[in-house]
Amino acid sequence: MLRNLFSFFRFFVFWLIFFAITRATFELYFLPKLNQAGLGEILQTFFWGLRLDISATAYICIIPTLVFAVNWFIPKVQIKPIWLKIYVWFCLFCISLNTVLNFNIFREWGTKVSFRVFTSFYHAPSEAIASSGSSPVGNCIFIGLGLMVLGGILAHFIINYKFKKPDARPSLKLSLTTLLFFINIILMRGGLQAKPVSESSAYFSEKQILNQSALNTEWNLFNNVYENLRKPYNPYEYLPATDATALVNDLYGAKADSTTKVLTTNRPNVVIIQMESYTADLIESLGGDKGVAPNFEKLIKNGLFFNNIYATGDRTDKGIVALMSGFPSQAIRTIIADTAKHKRLPALSSALKGIGYQTAYFYGGKSNYMNFDKYMTSHQVDHIIDEAAFDNTHVKTQWGVYDDDLLSRNLKYATNQKQPFFNYVQTSSNHEPFVLPVKYHFPDNGDVSNKFRSTAYFTDSCINAYLEQAKKQSWYKNTLFILVADHGHRLPRNTAEAYDPAKYHIPLLFFGDVIKPEFRGKKINKLGSQTDVTATLLAQLGLRYDEFKWSKDLLNPGTRDFAFFDWDNGFGFMQPGQNVSYDNSGRTLIYNSSPDEDKKATDKALAYGEAYLQGVFTEYMRY
Repeated sequence: MLRNLFSFFRFFVFWLIFFAITRATFELYFLPKLNQAGLGEILQTFFWGLRLDISATAYICIIPTLVFAVNWFIPKVQIKPIWLKIYVWFCLFCISLNTVLNFNIFREWGTKVSFRVFTSFYHAPSEAIASSGSSPVGNCIFIGLGLMVLGGILAHFIINYKFKKPDARPSLKLSLTTLLFFINIILMRGGLQAKPVSESSAYFSEKQILNQSALNTEWNLFNNVYENLRKPYNPYEYLPATDATALVNDLYGAKADSTTKVLTTNRPNVVIIQMESYTADLIESLGGDKGVAPNFEKLIKNGLFFNNIYATGDRTDKGIVALMSGFPSQAIRTIIADTAKHKRLPALSSALKGIGYQTAYFYGGKSNYMNFDKYMTSHQVDHIIDEAAFDNTHVKTQWGVYDDDLLSRNLKYATNQKQPFFNYVQTSSNHEPFVLPVKYHFPDNGDVSNKFRSTAYFTDSCINAYLEQAKKQSWYKNTLFILVADHGHRLPRNTAEAYDPAKYHIPLLFFGDVIKPEFRGKKINKLGSQTDVTATLLAQLGLRYDEFKWSKDLLNPGTRDFAFFDWDNGFGFMQPGQNVSYDNSGRTLIYNSSPDEDKKATDKALAYGEAYLQGVFTEYMRY
């Protein structure tokens, strides 16, 4: 009997070995990211990841244990061994697929595969596939097949597919089966402690890549799906509610009686051009690469440039809400996907519509992606011009028409618009898979960074051509153009991690003849966020912005310098001289720009970040 029951142990050990192989594959794939870690630290990932590996294996063992129990207690039931082979191969396929899928997700987002991947695919499968266009698909398929084959070979030698039911009296059967299920449940929850095992058990290093490597990819996905499907709650309750509110109020409470007026009129036309993935690394004036956005550099000399602005999140769906509603990213959630919630947000378009503006939204792709169209119509946008408005004579990608066609359409539309008008133009050419209708400006030698530079250069040239044509229109002299990115990007330098503030650094430029001459060519150094665009603009128009509680006026000399950003399950908080990032999964501080700073200063910055995310998510829950 013991020999037969030993088969359970062999089955369990096989999956622990296979998880170790997938972890080693992850580490080899991202070996350049591990160049700062020693061999001993890398080996520790296998030890610290073992607890979650065991938990994930126990979940896999549920079905075989149930089948064994049925087969053992009902003698007439004869379940052939082939079912176990099918089950093993199915699990091998799922884990291998998840492993290679994780390569692209981790490279782009800095986190492992999560529920957000599947929601993105559900809302727009073609766009989700297009987002992986820069990935080395051939290599991933080869690695995935290799993992499956290796797993199948190991399973053949380790797993006992010809397991025979041991003979035993009913009472012993019941005792042993109960014991098996009890042990399996204990292993699933990671022990007998009050709370089940969590991601934090895999965190052991100050180097985030080591923690992510130790984190079991499949366990993390199961847990993330469960957290997203369970009854909604706030996972970011760090502080008592009153303390969190007080800290947030402290951030937004300070401001002078009046703002610095930089416009010549209180009722300009407003055109926001949201530049896809236009990270600071593309802008020379922000320390970025030279020659990628030469026209933007010229615009800076004649506009009002905010050089210390950070995106609130890492995706377009979060950037739109930040810019239009002044509402920060909600980490594991995206409010724009929930119509019932996002319609209760305030919006710039609604505020301007209320004082007589004509409103329109332009997007080269499908406006129903992530509910963009519903969000716009819920906030008094009169007209939506998207991919459907362009006939087949226009060249299209998976993301719709190119930026030159999109901007030309806006130009024609604006000519016939009643003034004052508000147009929100969302570009998309600088998005994976980085394809162009023209020759790449930078050498296309298979380097995805150069493809990214070329698509960014293309967008820059399109905006310049658009503005040159706009200057010939009667409405130009009364128009404020706001050029801002939706989010940052790891490219072109491929250095910024999810927790690194550099990844969120973006340009923000006010441009046009409506800017007073004395402010043209000036730079505003105030530390702020893309959420601050709403308050800053409304203040320039002489309008109240009280309902935009998460937005501050960047031109008010009394407002505080700070910025907040988050990713799937962590956040960063920035203030002059102190930037911190916190991983909520590991419950640990993972980035500190000033490690030698007084600990109280670090704790204070962390408390502000905690209070901020707690407050944002609390408000998200209320909507």
